[in-house]
Amino acid sequence: METCYIMRNIIVIECYSTGKHFIGDIINRGYNPIVLHLKNNADTERGREFEDYLLKQYKTIPYEFDIIYEQDTFEETLEEVKKYDPLLILPANERGVILATKLSYELNLLGNDIENLEAMTLKNEMQNRLAENGLRSIKGKVVYSIEEALEFYDSESLKEVVIKPLYSAGSTSVRICLNREEMVENVEQLFNEVNFYGEKLSELLIQERIVGSEYIVNTVSHNGIPRVTTVWKYTKIKTSDGATIADSCETVNELNLGEAEMVEYAYKVAKAIGIQYGPVHGEYMIDEKGPVLIEVNCRPMGANMPIEFLDKISGQHETDTILDAYLKPNTFYESLKKRYRLYSYGTLKSFVVPKDMIARSVPILEMINELKAFHSTSLMNVDLEDIYYKKTVDDNSVAGTVFLVHKDKVEVDNNLNFLRSIESNAFSLILSDEGSNIKLKDDETYLKEIDPIIKRANDYNTCLFITDQFVNDSNILQINLNHINDLKGTFDFIILNLNKSLFDKSETEKVNIFLKILLKLKTGGIIFISKNSYQFLPSGRKGVEALIKLLDYNIELPPYDIFDNIIASKKH
Repeated sequence: METCYIMRNIIVIECYSTGKHFIGDIINRGYNPIVLHLKNNADTERGREFEDYLLKQYKTIPYEFDIIYEQDTFEETLEEVKKYDPLLILPANERGVILATKLSYELNLLGNDIENLEAMTLKNEMQNRLAENGLRSIKGKVVYSIEEALEFYDSESLKEVVIKPLYSAGSTSVRICLNREEMVENVEQLFNEVNFYGEKLSELLIQERIVGSEYIVNTVSHNGIPRVTTVWKYTKIKTSDGATIADSCETVNELNLGEAEMVEYAYKVAKAIGIQYGPVHGEYMIDEKGPVLIEVNCRPMGANMPIEFLDKISGQHETDTILDAYLKPNTFYESLKKRYRLYSYGTLKSFVVPKDMIARSVPILEMINELKAFHSTSLMNVDLEDIYYKKTVDDNSVAGTVFLVHKDKVEVDNNLNFLRSIESNAFSLILSDEGSNIKLKDDETYLKEIDPIIKRANDYNTCLFITDQFVNDSNILQINLNHINDLKGTFDFIILNLNKSLFDKSETEKVNIFLKILLKLKTGGIIFISKNSYQFLPSGRKGVEALIKLLDYNIELPPYDIFDNIIASKKH
Protein backbone atom coordinates (compact mmCIF):
# COMPACT_ATOMS: atom_id res chain seq x y z
CA MET A 1 0.00 0.00 0.00
CA GLU A 2 1.45 3.38 -1.02
CA THR A 3 1.99 5.98 1.68
CA CYS A 4 0.81 9.49 0.89
CA TYR A 5 2.18 12.59 2.53
CA ILE A 6 1.28 16.24 2.30
CA MET A 7 3.97 18.48 0.85
CA ARG A 8 4.32 21.90 2.45
CA ASN A 9 3.97 24.85 0.07
CA ILE A 10 6.68 27.41 -0.64
CA ILE A 11 5.52 30.48 -2.56
CA VAL A 12 7.91 32.18 -4.98
CA ILE A 13 6.93 35.64 -6.18
CA GLU A 14 7.38 36.37 -9.89
CA CYS A 15 9.72 33.59 -10.89
CA TYR A 16 12.17 34.51 -13.65
CA SER A 17 15.88 34.91 -14.46
CA THR A 18 18.19 33.08 -12.02
CA GLY A 19 15.33 33.06 -9.50
CA LYS A 20 13.34 30.59 -11.62
CA HIS A 21 15.64 27.84 -10.33
CA PHE A 22 13.76 28.04 -7.04
CA ILE A 23 11.12 25.76 -8.57
CA GLY A 24 13.36 22.75 -9.14
CA ASP A 25 15.23 23.26 -5.87
CA ILE A 26 11.98 23.40 -3.90
CA ILE A 27 10.71 20.21 -5.54
CA ASN A 28 14.02 18.42 -4.99
CA ARG A 29 13.83 19.23 -1.29
CA GLY A 30 10.39 17.66 -0.99
CA TYR A 31 8.24 20.77 -0.99
CA ASN A 32 5.59 22.07 -3.38
CA PRO A 33 6.34 25.31 -5.28
CA ILE A 34 3.66 27.89 -6.02
CA VAL A 35 4.37 30.96 -8.16
CA LEU A 36 2.64 34.20 -7.17
CA HIS A 37 2.30 36.31 -10.29
CA LEU A 38 2.18 40.07 -9.73
CA LYS A 39 -0.23 42.42 -11.44
CA ASN A 40 1.15 44.61 -14.19
CA ASN A 41 -0.07 48.14 -13.52
CA ALA A 42 2.15 49.77 -16.13
CA ASP A 43 0.13 50.53 -19.24
CA THR A 44 3.20 51.24 -21.38
CA GLU A 45 5.01 49.44 -24.15
CA ARG A 46 7.81 48.51 -21.75
CA GLY A 47 5.29 47.24 -19.22
CA ARG A 48 3.62 45.03 -21.82
CA GLU A 49 7.01 43.76 -22.97
CA PHE A 50 7.92 42.88 -19.39
CA GLU A 51 4.66 40.97 -18.89
CA ASP A 52 5.25 39.04 -22.11
CA TYR A 53 8.81 38.28 -21.01
CA LEU A 54 7.58 36.93 -17.67
CA LEU A 55 5.11 34.55 -19.25
CA LYS A 56 7.78 33.26 -21.63
CA GLN A 57 10.14 32.72 -18.69
CA TYR A 58 7.55 30.56 -16.92
CA LYS A 59 7.42 28.30 -19.96
CA THR A 60 11.18 27.64 -19.74
CA ILE A 61 10.89 26.13 -16.26
CA PRO A 62 11.17 22.32 -16.73
CA TYR A 63 8.95 21.47 -13.73
CA GLU A 64 5.25 21.54 -12.99
CA PHE A 65 4.06 24.22 -10.61
CA ASP A 66 0.88 26.04 -9.65
CA ILE A 67 0.30 29.76 -10.26
CA ILE A 68 -1.74 32.11 -8.12
CA TYR A 69 -2.31 35.80 -8.78
CA GLU A 70 -1.95 39.06 -6.90
CA GLN A 71 -5.35 40.52 -6.11
CA ASP A 72 -6.56 44.12 -6.26
CA THR A 73 -5.60 44.86 -2.66
CA PHE A 74 -2.95 43.59 -0.28
CA GLU A 75 -5.64 42.28 2.07
CA GLU A 76 -7.21 40.23 -0.71
CA THR A 77 -3.81 38.87 -1.75
CA LEU A 78 -3.08 37.95 1.85
CA GLU A 79 -6.34 35.97 2.09
CA GLU A 80 -5.51 34.18 -1.18
CA VAL A 81 -2.06 33.23 0.11
CA LYS A 82 -3.43 32.00 3.46
CA LYS A 83 -5.34 29.27 1.61
CA TYR A 84 -2.05 27.54 0.86
CA ASP A 85 -0.58 27.76 4.36
CA PRO A 86 2.94 28.47 3.02
CA LEU A 87 6.10 27.56 4.87
CA LEU A 88 8.06 30.35 3.16
CA ILE A 89 7.40 33.23 0.78
CA LEU A 90 10.43 34.16 -1.32
CA PRO A 91 11.11 36.87 -3.93
CA ALA A 92 12.70 35.58 -7.14
CA ASN A 93 13.37 39.11 -8.40
CA GLU A 94 13.42 42.73 -7.30
CA ARG A 95 9.71 43.40 -7.83
CA GLY A 96 8.82 40.55 -5.49
CA VAL A 97 10.81 41.83 -2.49
CA ILE A 98 8.16 44.21 -1.15
CA LEU A 99 5.23 41.80 -1.30
CA ALA A 100 7.26 38.81 -0.05
CA THR A 101 8.42 40.82 2.97
CA LYS A 102 4.93 42.09 3.80
CA LEU A 103 3.25 38.70 3.43
CA SER A 104 5.94 36.93 5.47
CA TYR A 105 5.57 39.54 8.21
CA GLU A 106 1.76 39.21 8.36
CA LEU A 107 1.93 35.39 8.43
CA ASN A 108 4.76 35.32 10.99
CA LEU A 109 7.08 33.46 8.61
CA LEU A 110 10.86 33.73 8.47
CA GLY A 111 11.79 36.96 6.71
CA ASN A 112 12.83 40.55 7.25
CA ASP A 113 11.19 43.36 9.20
CA ILE A 114 8.88 45.55 7.13
CA GLU A 115 10.44 48.60 8.81
CA ASN A 116 13.49 47.96 6.63
CA LEU A 117 11.62 47.74 3.31
CA GLU A 118 12.54 51.19 2.05
CA ALA A 119 16.23 50.62 2.82
CA MET A 120 15.97 47.23 1.09
CA THR A 121 14.39 48.52 -2.11
CA LEU A 122 14.83 52.28 -2.65
CA LYS A 123 18.24 53.38 -3.89
CA ASN A 124 18.23 56.63 -1.92
CA GLU A 125 17.06 55.11 1.36
CA MET A 126 19.71 52.37 1.36
CA GLN A 127 22.37 55.11 1.21
CA ASN A 128 20.62 57.05 3.98
CA ARG A 129 20.61 53.93 6.16
CA LEU A 130 24.37 53.50 5.70
CA ALA A 131 25.00 57.12 6.66
CA GLU A 132 22.84 56.71 9.78
CA ASN A 133 25.02 53.74 10.78
CA GLY A 134 28.31 55.53 10.23
CA LEU A 135 29.18 53.65 7.02
CA ARG A 136 30.53 55.24 3.88
CA SER A 137 27.69 56.23 1.53
CA ILE A 138 27.21 58.09 -1.73
CA LYS A 139 26.01 61.69 -1.69
CA GLY A 140 22.72 62.06 -3.57
CA LYS A 141 19.30 63.66 -3.72
CA VAL A 142 15.86 62.73 -5.05
CA VAL A 143 14.65 65.31 -7.56
CA TYR A 144 11.29 65.90 -9.22
CA SER A 145 12.34 68.52 -11.76
CA ILE A 146 15.31 69.84 -13.70
CA GLU A 147 15.40 72.88 -11.40
CA GLU A 148 15.89 70.65 -8.34
CA ALA A 149 18.60 68.68 -10.13
CA LEU A 150 20.46 71.88 -10.99
CA GLU A 151 20.13 73.22 -7.45
CA PHE A 152 21.67 70.04 -6.01
CA TYR A 153 24.40 69.91 -8.66
CA ASP A 154 25.47 73.51 -8.09
CA SER A 155 25.13 73.54 -4.29
CA GLU A 156 27.35 70.48 -3.94
CA SER A 157 29.86 71.70 -6.56
CA LEU A 158 29.55 68.41 -8.41
CA LYS A 159 31.25 67.54 -11.69
CA GLU A 160 30.36 64.00 -12.74
CA VAL A 161 27.06 62.51 -11.58
CA VAL A 162 24.98 59.37 -12.00
CA ILE A 163 21.23 59.54 -12.59
CA LYS A 164 19.04 56.53 -11.81
CA PRO A 165 15.45 55.61 -10.90
CA LEU A 166 14.73 55.08 -7.22
CA TYR A 167 13.22 51.69 -7.99
CA SER A 168 14.11 49.57 -11.00
CA ALA A 169 16.29 46.65 -12.08
CA GLY A 170 19.40 46.13 -14.17
CA SER A 171 20.89 49.31 -15.59
CA THR A 172 17.62 50.52 -17.13
CA SER A 173 17.45 54.33 -17.20
CA VAL A 174 20.84 54.71 -15.46
CA ARG A 175 22.99 57.48 -16.93
CA ILE A 176 26.54 58.69 -16.33
CA CYS A 177 26.91 62.43 -16.89
CA LEU A 178 30.36 63.98 -17.23
CA ASN A 179 29.22 67.60 -16.82
CA ARG A 180 26.29 69.91 -16.05
CA GLU A 181 25.03 69.99 -19.64
CA GLU A 182 24.89 66.20 -19.90
CA MET A 183 22.98 66.04 -16.63
CA VAL A 184 20.33 68.51 -17.87
CA GLU A 185 19.94 66.63 -21.14
CA ASN A 186 19.55 63.25 -19.42
CA VAL A 187 17.19 64.47 -16.71
CA GLU A 188 14.89 65.92 -19.36
CA GLN A 189 14.99 62.66 -21.28
CA LEU A 190 14.49 60.34 -18.29
CA PHE A 191 11.43 62.16 -16.98
CA ASN A 192 9.80 61.01 -20.23
CA GLU A 193 10.90 57.38 -19.85
CA VAL A 194 9.94 54.33 -17.77
CA ASN A 195 11.78 52.00 -15.42
CA PHE A 196 12.54 48.32 -16.04
CA TYR A 197 8.95 47.35 -15.25
CA GLY A 198 7.42 49.94 -17.56
CA GLU A 199 6.40 52.39 -14.80
CA LYS A 200 6.73 56.08 -15.67
CA LEU A 201 9.51 57.99 -13.91
CA SER A 202 8.28 60.90 -11.83
CA GLU A 203 11.34 61.12 -9.56
CA LEU A 204 15.04 60.53 -10.09
CA LEU A 205 18.06 60.05 -7.87
CA ILE A 206 21.07 62.26 -8.65
CA GLN A 207 24.30 60.95 -7.08
CA GLU A 208 27.93 61.98 -7.13
CA ARG A 209 29.82 59.63 -9.42
CA ILE A 210 32.26 57.20 -7.83
CA VAL A 211 35.04 56.08 -10.18
CA GLY A 212 36.68 52.76 -9.39
CA SER A 213 36.40 49.02 -9.83
CA GLU A 214 32.88 47.61 -9.56
CA TYR A 215 32.04 44.34 -7.82
CA ILE A 216 29.25 42.05 -6.75
CA VAL A 217 29.21 40.44 -3.32
CA ASN A 218 26.46 37.86 -2.97
CA THR A 219 25.53 36.95 0.60
CA VAL A 220 22.80 34.92 2.21
CA SER A 221 21.78 35.34 5.85
CA HIS A 222 20.28 33.21 8.60
CA ASN A 223 19.13 34.94 11.79
CA GLY A 224 21.13 38.06 10.93
CA ILE A 225 24.40 36.26 10.15
CA PRO A 226 25.57 36.68 6.52
CA ARG A 227 27.61 34.19 4.50
CA VAL A 228 29.36 35.05 1.23
CA THR A 229 28.44 32.73 -1.62
CA THR A 230 30.30 34.34 -4.56
CA VAL A 231 32.21 37.50 -5.40
CA TRP A 232 32.25 38.88 -8.96
CA LYS A 233 34.00 41.76 -10.71
CA TYR A 234 32.46 43.83 -13.50
CA THR A 235 33.98 45.30 -16.62
CA LYS A 236 31.56 48.03 -17.67
CA ILE A 237 31.39 50.29 -20.69
CA LYS A 238 29.72 53.64 -21.27
CA THR A 239 27.67 54.05 -24.43
CA SER A 240 27.51 57.20 -26.53
CA ASP A 241 24.14 57.88 -24.87
CA GLY A 242 25.65 57.86 -21.38
CA ALA A 243 24.24 54.48 -20.36
CA THR A 244 26.40 51.96 -18.49
CA ILE A 245 26.43 48.36 -19.65
CA ALA A 246 28.22 45.32 -18.25
CA ASP A 247 30.62 44.10 -20.92
CA SER A 248 31.58 41.15 -18.73
CA CYS A 249 31.40 39.87 -15.19
CA GLU A 250 33.98 37.43 -13.81
CA THR A 251 34.34 35.49 -10.59
CA VAL A 252 36.83 36.62 -7.98
CA ASN A 253 38.50 33.34 -7.01
CA GLU A 254 41.38 34.79 -4.98
CA LEU A 255 41.10 38.10 -3.16
CA ASN A 256 43.32 40.98 -4.26
CA LEU A 257 44.14 44.35 -2.67
CA GLY A 258 41.15 46.01 -1.06
CA GLU A 259 38.73 43.17 -1.72
CA ALA A 260 38.79 41.68 1.80
CA GLU A 261 37.91 45.12 3.18
CA MET A 262 35.01 45.24 0.72
CA VAL A 263 33.66 41.92 2.04
CA GLU A 264 33.86 43.23 5.63
CA TYR A 265 31.99 46.33 4.47
CA ALA A 266 29.37 44.11 2.78
CA TYR A 267 28.71 42.37 6.10
CA LYS A 268 28.16 45.76 7.74
CA VAL A 269 25.84 46.79 4.91
CA ALA A 270 23.67 43.70 5.40
CA LYS A 271 23.43 44.48 9.12
CA ALA A 272 22.67 48.17 8.56
CA ILE A 273 19.93 47.40 6.04
CA GLY A 274 18.43 45.00 8.58
CA ILE A 275 18.75 41.68 6.73
CA GLN A 276 17.81 38.74 8.93
CA TYR A 277 17.06 36.09 6.30
CA GLY A 278 17.72 35.53 2.66
CA PRO A 279 19.96 36.98 -0.05
CA VAL A 280 21.66 40.27 -0.68
CA HIS A 281 22.95 40.76 -4.20
CA GLY A 282 25.12 43.75 -3.38
CA GLU A 283 26.93 45.92 -5.92
CA TYR A 284 29.99 47.80 -4.67
CA MET A 285 32.72 50.10 -5.91
CA ILE A 286 36.31 50.26 -4.70
CA ASP A 287 38.15 53.55 -5.24
CA GLU A 288 41.12 55.22 -3.54
CA LYS A 289 38.98 55.75 -0.41
CA GLY A 290 37.99 52.08 -0.16
CA PRO A 291 34.67 50.27 -0.70
CA VAL A 292 31.27 51.92 -1.05
CA LEU A 293 27.83 50.54 -1.78
CA ILE A 294 26.24 51.20 -5.16
CA GLU A 295 23.01 49.34 -4.31
CA VAL A 296 21.60 46.26 -2.60
CA ASN A 297 19.09 43.90 -4.15
CA CYS A 298 17.46 41.51 -1.70
CA ARG A 299 16.90 38.67 -4.16
CA PRO A 300 19.01 36.20 -6.18
CA MET A 301 21.64 37.47 -8.59
CA GLY A 302 20.19 38.03 -12.08
CA ALA A 303 21.62 37.41 -15.57
CA ASN A 304 19.56 34.23 -16.01
CA MET A 305 22.49 32.09 -14.90
CA PRO A 306 22.24 28.33 -15.57
CA ILE A 307 22.36 26.05 -12.52
CA GLU A 308 25.11 23.88 -14.02
CA PHE A 309 27.26 26.95 -14.71
CA LEU A 310 27.06 28.11 -11.10
CA ASP A 311 27.54 24.60 -9.71
CA LYS A 312 30.75 24.18 -11.73
CA ILE A 313 32.09 27.39 -10.22
CA SER A 314 31.28 26.92 -6.55
CA GLY A 315 29.48 23.61 -6.09
CA GLN A 316 26.32 25.55 -5.31
CA HIS A 317 23.92 27.98 -6.92
CA GLU A 318 21.97 31.02 -5.74
CA THR A 319 18.54 29.56 -5.08
CA ASP A 320 19.98 26.44 -3.45
CA THR A 321 22.00 28.39 -0.87
CA ILE A 322 19.05 30.71 -0.17
CA LEU A 323 16.86 27.73 0.69
CA ASP A 324 19.62 26.39 2.96
CA ALA A 325 19.55 29.64 4.93
CA TYR A 326 15.82 29.16 5.63
CA LEU A 327 15.42 25.39 5.80
CA LYS A 328 18.80 23.91 6.72
CA PRO A 329 20.46 26.07 9.39
CA ASN A 330 22.95 23.30 10.23
CA THR A 331 24.10 23.19 6.60
CA PHE A 332 24.27 26.99 6.58
CA TYR A 333 26.50 27.11 9.65
CA GLU A 334 28.74 24.28 8.39
CA SER A 335 29.25 26.21 5.16
CA LEU A 336 30.01 29.32 7.22
CA LYS A 337 33.03 27.53 8.74
CA LYS A 338 34.55 26.71 5.35
CA ARG A 339 37.09 28.89 3.57
CA TYR A 340 36.02 30.73 0.44
CA ARG A 341 37.08 28.42 -2.38
CA LEU A 342 35.79 28.21 -5.94
CA TYR A 343 36.31 25.16 -8.13
CA SER A 344 36.48 26.99 -11.49
CA TYR A 345 36.70 30.44 -13.02
CA GLY A 346 33.48 31.80 -14.47
CA THR A 347 32.74 34.76 -16.74
CA LEU A 348 29.68 36.23 -18.44
CA LYS A 349 30.16 38.09 -21.73
CA SER A 350 27.27 40.21 -23.00
CA PHE A 351 26.97 41.52 -26.55
CA VAL A 352 25.99 45.12 -27.22
CA VAL A 353 23.75 45.69 -30.26
CA PRO A 354 25.19 48.80 -31.99
CA LYS A 355 21.99 49.81 -33.79
CA ASP A 356 18.37 48.82 -34.36
CA MET A 357 18.47 45.82 -36.68
CA ILE A 358 16.68 42.75 -37.97
CA ALA A 359 18.80 39.64 -37.44
CA ARG A 360 18.37 36.89 -39.96
CA SER A 361 21.07 34.62 -38.57
CA VAL A 362 23.37 34.20 -35.57
CA PRO A 363 26.58 32.79 -37.09
CA ILE A 364 28.45 32.69 -33.78
CA LEU A 365 26.28 29.76 -32.69
CA GLU A 366 28.26 27.65 -35.19
CA MET A 367 31.50 28.79 -33.58
CA ILE A 368 31.26 28.99 -29.81
CA ASN A 369 31.35 25.23 -29.17
CA GLU A 370 35.01 25.43 -30.23
CA LEU A 371 35.79 27.68 -27.25
CA LYS A 372 37.49 25.62 -24.54
CA ALA A 373 35.68 27.46 -21.73
CA PHE A 374 32.26 27.61 -23.40
CA HIS A 375 29.38 26.48 -21.21
CA SER A 376 26.17 27.89 -22.70
CA THR A 377 24.59 30.97 -24.21
CA SER A 378 21.33 32.90 -24.13
CA LEU A 379 21.75 33.97 -27.76
CA MET A 380 18.71 32.84 -29.74
CA ASN A 381 18.83 30.88 -32.97
CA VAL A 382 16.92 33.00 -35.49
CA ASP A 383 17.02 30.56 -38.41
CA LEU A 384 13.29 29.91 -38.16
CA GLU A 385 12.23 33.56 -38.09
CA ASP A 386 13.79 37.00 -38.24
CA ILE A 387 14.12 38.82 -34.91
CA TYR A 388 14.11 42.57 -34.41
CA TYR A 389 16.81 43.80 -32.02
CA LYS A 390 16.78 47.29 -30.58
CA LYS A 391 20.00 49.16 -30.02
CA THR A 392 21.41 48.25 -26.62
CA VAL A 393 20.68 50.95 -24.05
CA ASP A 394 21.08 48.97 -20.80
CA ASP A 395 21.89 45.50 -19.45
CA ASN A 396 18.40 44.31 -20.29
CA SER A 397 18.67 45.05 -24.02
CA VAL A 398 21.88 43.21 -24.89
CA ALA A 399 21.77 40.68 -27.73
CA GLY A 400 22.54 37.82 -25.37
CA THR A 401 25.15 36.39 -23.02
CA VAL A 402 27.83 33.73 -23.34
CA PHE A 403 28.73 31.83 -20.15
CA LEU A 404 32.36 30.71 -19.86
CA VAL A 405 33.73 28.37 -17.19
CA HIS A 406 37.02 26.52 -16.87
CA LYS A 407 39.50 25.47 -14.18
CA ASP A 408 42.23 27.36 -16.02
CA LYS A 409 41.77 31.14 -15.89
CA VAL A 410 43.97 31.56 -18.97
CA GLU A 411 41.43 29.64 -21.07
CA VAL A 412 38.55 31.78 -19.77
CA ASP A 413 40.44 35.02 -20.42
CA ASN A 414 41.52 33.93 -23.91
CA ASN A 415 37.93 33.06 -24.84
CA LEU A 416 36.64 36.33 -23.37
CA ASN A 417 39.16 38.38 -25.36
CA PHE A 418 38.25 36.47 -28.52
CA LEU A 419 34.55 37.28 -28.04
CA ARG A 420 35.37 40.94 -27.42
CA SER A 421 37.42 41.00 -30.61
CA ILE A 422 34.52 39.63 -32.64
CA GLU A 423 32.12 42.11 -31.07
CA SER A 424 34.27 45.11 -31.96
CA ASN A 425 35.69 43.95 -35.33
CA ALA A 426 33.24 41.45 -36.82
CA PHE A 427 29.83 42.00 -35.23
CA SER A 428 27.95 40.39 -38.12
CA LEU A 429 29.35 37.08 -36.87
CA ILE A 430 27.13 37.62 -33.81
CA LEU A 431 23.98 39.03 -35.41
CA SER A 432 23.75 39.25 -39.19
CA ASP A 433 21.19 41.01 -41.32
CA GLU A 434 22.61 39.08 -44.30
CA GLY A 435 22.79 42.18 -46.46
CA SER A 436 25.18 41.80 -49.41
CA ASN A 437 26.20 43.93 -52.39
CA ILE A 438 28.66 41.45 -53.89
CA LYS A 439 28.69 41.25 -57.66
CA LEU A 440 29.67 37.93 -59.20
CA LYS A 441 32.42 37.73 -61.87
CA ASP A 442 32.79 35.42 -64.87
CA ASP A 443 34.63 32.10 -64.46
CA GLU A 444 37.64 33.22 -66.47
CA THR A 445 38.24 36.18 -64.18
CA TYR A 446 38.01 34.02 -61.04
CA LEU A 447 40.58 31.56 -62.46
CA LYS A 448 42.93 34.32 -63.56
CA GLU A 449 42.93 35.85 -60.08
CA ILE A 450 43.60 32.54 -58.32
CA ASP A 451 46.29 31.34 -60.77
CA PRO A 452 49.32 32.77 -58.84
CA ILE A 453 48.31 30.72 -55.80
CA ILE A 454 47.77 27.52 -57.80
CA LYS A 455 51.33 27.77 -59.11
CA ARG A 456 52.61 27.48 -55.53
CA ALA A 457 50.93 24.10 -55.07
CA ASN A 458 53.84 22.15 -56.58
CA ASP A 459 55.91 22.92 -53.48
CA TYR A 460 53.63 20.76 -51.30
CA ASN A 461 52.86 17.04 -51.04
CA THR A 462 49.08 16.88 -50.61
CA CYS A 463 47.20 19.76 -52.19
CA LEU A 464 43.49 20.49 -52.25
CA PHE A 465 41.76 23.05 -54.46
CA ILE A 466 38.19 23.77 -53.29
CA THR A 467 36.67 25.76 -56.11
CA ASP A 468 33.69 26.72 -58.22
CA GLN A 469 35.93 26.97 -61.34
CA PHE A 470 38.12 23.99 -62.22
CA VAL A 471 41.63 24.15 -63.71
CA ASN A 472 42.64 22.00 -66.69
CA ASP A 473 45.91 20.04 -66.84
CA SER A 474 46.60 20.07 -63.13
CA ASN A 475 47.46 17.22 -60.75
CA ILE A 476 45.94 19.05 -57.76
CA LEU A 477 42.91 17.40 -56.17
CA GLN A 478 39.98 19.63 -57.14
CA ILE A 479 36.51 19.48 -55.59
CA ASN A 480 33.47 21.72 -55.38
CA LEU A 481 31.36 22.59 -52.37
CA ASN A 482 29.12 19.54 -52.74
CA HIS A 483 32.00 17.13 -52.08
CA ILE A 484 33.56 18.62 -48.95
CA ASN A 485 31.83 16.11 -46.70
CA ASP A 486 33.26 13.26 -48.80
CA LEU A 487 36.88 14.22 -48.07
CA LYS A 488 39.02 11.82 -46.06
CA GLY A 489 42.20 12.88 -44.30
CA THR A 490 43.92 16.25 -44.09
CA PHE A 491 46.11 18.26 -46.47
CA ASP A 492 49.41 20.16 -46.50
CA PHE A 493 48.15 22.90 -48.80
CA ILE A 494 44.59 24.12 -49.39
CA ILE A 495 43.40 26.80 -51.80
CA LEU A 496 39.89 28.11 -51.31
CA ASN A 497 38.12 29.60 -54.33
CA LEU A 498 34.40 29.31 -53.59
CA ASN A 499 32.27 32.17 -54.83
CA LYS A 500 29.10 31.47 -56.82
CA SER A 501 28.21 28.49 -54.61
CA LEU A 502 28.26 30.75 -51.54
CA PHE A 503 26.05 33.44 -53.01
CA ASP A 504 22.69 32.03 -51.83
CA LYS A 505 23.91 30.45 -48.58
CA SER A 506 22.86 31.86 -45.21
CA GLU A 507 25.55 33.42 -43.03
CA THR A 508 25.29 30.50 -40.61
CA GLU A 509 25.79 28.00 -43.45
CA LYS A 510 28.84 29.91 -44.70
CA VAL A 511 30.47 29.92 -41.25
CA ASN A 512 29.88 26.17 -41.02
CA ILE A 513 31.41 25.64 -44.49
CA PHE A 514 34.55 27.66 -43.70
CA LEU A 515 35.05 25.82 -40.39
CA LYS A 516 34.79 22.43 -42.13
CA ILE A 517 37.39 23.49 -44.69
CA LEU A 518 39.81 24.86 -42.08
CA LEU A 519 39.62 21.57 -40.18
CA LYS A 520 40.89 19.74 -43.27
CA LEU A 521 44.31 21.36 -42.82
CA LYS A 522 47.16 19.14 -41.61
CA THR A 523 49.33 20.23 -38.65
CA GLY A 524 51.96 22.54 -40.12
CA GLY A 525 49.88 22.93 -43.27
CA ILE A 526 48.92 26.20 -44.95
CA ILE A 527 45.72 27.54 -46.52
CA PHE A 528 45.11 30.41 -48.93
CA ILE A 529 41.65 32.02 -48.88
CA SER A 530 41.05 34.48 -51.67
CA LYS A 531 39.03 37.66 -51.40
CA ASN A 532 36.60 36.13 -53.90
CA SER A 533 35.74 33.67 -51.10
CA TYR A 534 36.21 35.56 -47.84
CA GLN A 535 34.07 38.52 -48.95
CA PHE A 536 30.99 36.30 -48.70
CA LEU A 537 31.47 35.63 -44.98
CA PRO A 538 29.94 37.92 -42.33
CA SER A 539 32.43 40.78 -41.74
CA GLY A 540 34.50 39.62 -44.71
CA ARG A 541 38.23 39.29 -44.09
CA LYS A 542 38.00 39.93 -40.35
CA GLY A 543 35.21 37.34 -40.14
CA VAL A 544 37.42 34.62 -41.63
CA GLU A 545 40.34 35.73 -39.48
CA ALA A 546 38.08 35.29 -36.45
CA LEU A 547 37.41 31.67 -37.47
CA ILE A 548 41.15 31.11 -37.87
CA LYS A 549 41.85 32.43 -34.36
CA LEU A 550 38.91 30.44 -32.99
CA LEU A 551 40.69 27.22 -34.06
CA ASP A 552 43.99 28.52 -32.66
CA TYR A 553 45.60 28.67 -36.11
CA ASN A 554 48.19 31.25 -37.16
CA ILE A 555 47.37 34.17 -39.43
CA GLU A 556 50.52 34.38 -41.56
CA LEU A 557 52.34 37.52 -42.62
CA PRO A 558 51.37 38.21 -46.25
CA PRO A 559 54.21 38.19 -48.84
CA TYR A 560 54.90 41.38 -50.76
CA ASP A 561 53.64 40.01 -54.08
CA ILE A 562 50.28 38.53 -53.03
CA PHE A 563 47.33 40.73 -52.13
CA ASP A 564 43.72 40.13 -51.06
CA ASN A 565 44.42 36.65 -49.69
CA ILE A 566 44.24 35.37 -46.15
CA ILE A 567 47.09 32.98 -45.43
CA ALA A 568 46.82 30.76 -42.36
CA SER A 569 48.58 27.72 -40.93
CA LYS A 570 47.73 25.07 -38.37
CA LYS A 571 49.96 25.18 -35.28
CA HIS A 572 49.39 21.77 -33.77
